[in-house]
Amino acid sequence: MARTLSDRDAPAAFRPLPAPRSLAHALIERLTCDITSGKFAPGSRLPTEQEMIASLGVSRTVVREAVAALRAEGLVVTRQGVGAFVAATPGRPFRIETSNLHSLQEVIEVMELRTGIEIEAAGLAAERASKPQLATIKDAYEAIEQAIASGEGGIDQDFAFHCSIAAATGNPQFVSFLEYLGRFIIPRQTIQSADRPADRRAYLRKIQDEHREILDALLAKQTAAARAAMQRHMLNSRKRYHGLAELEAQTP
Repeated sequence: MARTLSDRDAPAAFRPLPAPRSLAHALIERLTCDITSGKFAPGSRLPTEQEMIASLGVSRTVVREAVAALRAEGLVVTRQGVGAFVAATPGRPFRIETSNLHSLQEVIEVMELRTGIEIEAAGLAAERASKPQLATIKDAYEAIEQAIASGEGGIDQDFAFHCSIAAATGNPQFVSFLEYLGRFIIPRQTIQSADRPADRRAYLRKIQDEHREILDALLAKQTAAARAAMQRHMLNSRKRYHGLAELEAQTP
């Protein structure tokens, strides 16, 4: 039998929310925490709209937006005319809030996550890539070259290079992972540098040299070399940003 939140529980579970950047976002986080922690058991009914409006001091629009978001994540199910209930097997989907990736530490954390994925992707691509797929990877590399020559950062082209390698694995999950992160997998997209143009070109040249090693290994169908080249690229990138983080920490 579905359990409802009692009046006795309501004051402890719900107090008026402060005025955050988004009331709906705050309510989503509150309810998500209560569901995933087991405070609201699977199958239990959430408080009604009126109960949440009265106890939280928010509008009906905020409540409905929050419930819709929880339903989209599979945390709750709604029953017409009855209300919203915690899903039988609630589970919060994996998510990285890319909109919050502004600090060097957050960028490094994502790079660490990417490292194992992209090393394996490079190895699988070396084993499985077709000639057209290898041509696509090479085209992406050349596009980065053109961007650098034009004085651009080559962010979109760099992203396309990594995605083309993921596509060449033949496993769509690799592509989905990179597309999920989007252009934020390219750290210079989120971390702005005050380097002089000449220093910036030298930096991009180092990255492109690493891309060349990956490309050469893929074209040669050398699995171990492709993995090693991608590993060097990812580790070198992390070292570069760890260095920036250390400088940032030393700045008064």
